[in-house]
Order: sequence, then C-alpha cells, then structure tokens
Amino acid sequence: MQEKFMKEALKEAKKAYKKLEIPVGAVIVKDGKIIARGHNLKETKEDTTKHAEIIAIQKASKKLSAWRLIDCEMYVTLEPCAMCAGAIINSRIKKVYIGTMDEKTGAVGSVLNLFEDFTFNHKVEVEKGILQEECKNMLKQFFKELRKSKNV
Repeated sequence: MQEKFMKEALKEAKKAYKKLEIPVGAVIVKDGKIIARGHNLKETKEDTTKHAEIIAIQKASKKLSAWRLIDCEMYVTLEPCAMCAGAIINSRIKKVYIGTMDEKTGAVGSVLNLFEDFTFNHKVEVEKGILQEECKNMLKQFFKELRKSKNV
C-alpha cells in the first residue's frame, strides 16, 4: 500500500520535472483514498511557499473543509524542509512517508528533526525510505540536466 501511494507522489514529482521545477511530489491519503495532490511550483508561481507539501495540505483542507487533517497521511518524495514540516505538524497530519532524505535542507532527520527533537502539541509519525531509489534518482537526474543546461 505504501509503494502504491508513493508511486502517486512520484507522478506528481514528474509533473514538476516537466515544468523545470525541482521534482518533488506529495499526496495526502485519508481512509485509504487520495484526497489531495501537490507538486513543486516555486518557479512557476514565483512563490517560495509553493512546495508540494504545502499545496497538498491546502487542497486537503479545502476538500475536508477543515484545517485539521486528522487521520490523514502524507506521502512525499523528498524529506520536508522546516516550513513544510511545520505545516505538517500544524495541520495535524498523522503520519508522513518519505521517499528520500534531503541532506541540505531536510527537517525530519537530516539537518534537524522537527518531528522528534522538539515538543509540539502534535506528534507526527514518520517512515522513511519508501521507493527511495526512484525518488533519489529522479532528483539526481533533474540536477544533472540542470547543471548541463547551465554549462552550455
């Protein structure tokens, strides 16, 4: 089941890739069904807050008519940054499944861990490494192509 939903997050990441956005995708699941999807749109929208996780949270909140995403789970291809980890905590998402870690800006274990190292009013469960190679390889390929295009 976890791989099925991470594959859907990877589909979102591919949408970002095609738009020359960093390929990160997220889906939010409630009761075994996807209720929201998101992919990075920072460049397209010229808005630093348009991360896949934030977009998916906004869509899920609209769908449920609630800011509390109780009993929802998020599948995201890349470890959330501090902004997204904070939004996940504040939206009360129950569990986050992460594809690959982000050694430069990750806030769920790589650079810092907002889910475990601090005491907030909501505790988020986390599982890492779901389809890790696929998630990691998409990012590597994107940045390889980006570097190549800038050298031309």
